[in-house]
Amino acid sequence: MWAMIVKEFRELRRDRRTMAMLVGLPLVLLVVFGYAANFNVSKIDTEALGPQAQQVAARLHAPFDVTRVDPSGTRAQAEDDLRENRIDVAVVTATSGTPVVLVDGSALFTAQSAVSALHSAGSAFQIQVLFNPDLKTSWVMVPALIGLILAFIGTIITSLGLVRERQAGTLEQLAVMPFRPSDVIAGKFAPYFGLAALDLLLVTVIGVVLFGVPFAGSVALFALAGAILLLVVLGLGVLISTVSQNQGQAIQTAILVLLPQVLLSGMIFPLAAMPWGVRWIGYLLPLTYFVNISQGIMLRGASFASLWPSYLVLTVMAVAVLSVAILRFRRDLAPNVRAAEPEPAAAP
Repeated sequence: MWAMIVKEFRELRRDRRTMAMLVGLPLVLLVVFGYAANFNVSKIDTEALGPQAQQVAARLHAPFDVTRVDPSGTRAQAEDDLRENRIDVAVVTATSGTPVVLVDGSALFTAQSAVSALHSAGSAFQIQVLFNPDLKTSWVMVPALIGLILAFIGTIITSLGLVRERQAGTLEQLAVMPFRPSDVIAGKFAPYFGLAALDLLLVTVIGVVLFGVPFAGSVALFALAGAILLLVVLGLGVLISTVSQNQGQAIQTAILVLLPQVLLSGMIFPLAAMPWGVRWIGYLLPLTYFVNISQGIMLRGASFASLWPSYLVLTVMAVAVLSVAILRFRRDLAPNVRAAEPEPAAAP
């Protein structure tokens, strides 16, 4: 038995990827997510509009950060600012009467912090929550879960499929066929892309029907965001397959890639509540930008004019990841091409 224990320890020591997951990953998770696990939003972007905007702005204190005061502003303008995510809270005043506080309910934790702060202060405001009046968690989670499901399918299934090709020896057969690496990748992408697109449709319809989540925006813009996200995660799956020798390694690497996207994309913990030392990781994750787009389109009916930065970042990620994936896959095919080439005939 002792010999078996020593053998297992030696094998673990040689397997650096497993050792990283057993020792390094728990430490990283503890430090990073210990800071990220915070639901309290300490800064809420606020604007004050209407004839008494100056007086009301002076009465608002932390966590409200009044960034704009416009005595000529109207409620329609406030609703548009909230819809386009320019602001989190808007206070609309009139010449007389109780000021109305409009809160963006699509930002669940920010809205909860705003409502709680207003109630605690005991201020004479009329509070109205837009886009998610009952502050339902499901309304905010379903758009985010759609992106998470796409990320899981695209990353894990693609990486496992290509690693299976290597283990089965069919990669050598592909190498001697008149295919370019980009053709092989495109051929691998097409089925997974089609199935993931079907999942996107099914999950979205079920979320809307079963949980009553509204779909206030453009279907075309939502589909475009889903397509770009799929290109990113499928590219990640190809990259994972190029650094994995077997399916076990592919699953381990996929977990390392997906876990930060679950916890640092703003899907569970609000980015605004994270310290900057952790928040910047969220800005490097594709799911962060899809969550912003999907919640904006489904709940607020946001336009492309306010969402284009997220589309741009996702597009840049897709181009970069796919380019690196094709280069690495071409490098993997090259040795197989040389191995499959017949030996030159010996000179007589």
